[in-house]
Amino acid sequence: MATSSLDFTSPSVQFTYDLRNSVFYKKDDWNFIDVLSVNQLNTLGNSSLLDIFLTTGNVVEPHIHQNASELVYCISGGAVVSIMNPYTNQMLNFTIGPRQVANVPQGWWHYEMATTDDTHLLAVFDAPVPEVIFGSQMLRLTPANVLAHTYCLDESKVKDALAPITDTVIIGPPRGCQTGGQGSMPSSAYPQQHYYGQYPSSQNYYDSAYSQQAQVPYGYHPGVPQQPVYQQPAYQGYY
Repeated sequence: MATSSLDFTSPSVQFTYDLRNSVFYKKDDWNFIDVLSVNQLNTLGNSSLLDIFLTTGNVVEPHIHQNASELVYCISGGAVVSIMNPYTNQMLNFTIGPRQVANVPQGWWHYEMATTDDTHLLAVFDAPVPEVIFGSQMLRLTPANVLAHTYCLDESKVKDALAPITDTVIIGPPRGCQTGGQGSMPSSAYPQQHYYGQYPSSQNYYDSAYSQQAQVPYGYHPGVPQQPVYQQPAYQGYY
């Protein structure tokens, strides 16, 4: 939907933008996210995107987009897109490689983990500015005594466990992490041959040989029961 209130004769009207000028979050030089919304490009209308760069094992932390659906398109590398289906209470895990997508309906809990270095994802939203609630926000802002009481936990242990979460993580594990991320999910859990990082380089991507080099069917996640990609309930309204 176009932005009807915009004066297209104004000298301030914008038709191009360089995403390098709009960093949403940067963990380091290899793991960062750029953002494009109507705040950066005023002619954009009812769409927006996040340009995501990740290395192996880095995760866009669990989150929801309360105002938009999200289409995750893999440009290069590979990722597992994990989605909690609220209608079946089932966690769905989908691998995507170059030119493949995974769709996240509006408000669904989800996260993305890179399975190769040089992973480049494009997340496209059907809202002029994507809103988001991150898991780390819910964990650090919910009082420890409430979590302990609700789930019958030791409050002191809850406080100790959550104490390191002092800010929104966005891309985890945080820098300097000594125990999480790779330690709890070793690289052996994600054999390289199961992902798309070994596909032909981009200059050979369109060769007919590409289809012969696929190691596993689209949508397969090692160690997780295979889920058909397109057998989710039809979305009836809307990260």
